[in-house]
Amino acid sequence: MTKTTDSDEAGHAKRYHHGNLVEALITATVEIIEERGAEHVSVREAAKRAGVSPGAPFRHFRSKTALLTAVAEQAMDRLTEAVAKAQSKIGSANPIEAFEAIGQGYLEWAITNPTHFQIISSRTLIDFEASDSLRHQNEAIRRRMIDLLTQAQQHGRLAPDTDFDHLVLAARALVYGLARMALDGHFREWHPSEPPALAAQRALRLFMSGMTIPSKA
Repeated sequence: MTKTTDSDEAGHAKRYHHGNLVEALITATVEIIEERGAEHVSVREAAKRAGVSPGAPFRHFRSKTALLTAVAEQAMDRLTEAVAKAQSKIGSANPIEAFEAIGQGYLEWAITNPTHFQIISSRTLIDFEASDSLRHQNEAIRRRMIDLLTQAQQHGRLAPDTDFDHLVLAARALVYGLARMALDGHFREWHPSEPPALAAQRALRLFMSGMTIPSKA
């Protein structure tokens, strides 16, 4: 088998520029998913879309799973940015508001980025455990949630016996479920009176009010 060189890749390229083959392949993969679904993704098809030779991607992605995992890593980077942006907007040291902002940032990102949400959500499509980036960023968000709940409890906003692990699980399940319902079209049946994004936002706020002790201030 003839070894593919960078100059060979450049000669075949239609969309691959400046040596950023990985980014070109990820972009091509997202396009395939949006047009035909994740089941139609292949490394060779992504190479064709990116305008490189069929063998070029295999130095970076040896399988469809590896390629989809890279899409998930891009999604996680953007989700982390969205959560950080949502927290920066509230301009508050209130841990309850900061906790809710994580969920609101997640919802806004997921609903406006359905393809990335689909891939990062499915553990059958990606190799989550093999990705340091996915594991570390996911754990960082979880730790942040625990830290905020600890602060809220210290401020008297949560009951002393609150089970943080299960509360984090419930909050994660809620925002994930709301995002999935919105993207799968369930709000037309369950809550047709508001746009899905607004209904999801208000549902999260109701959850937050039910889990906390009102401030005495």
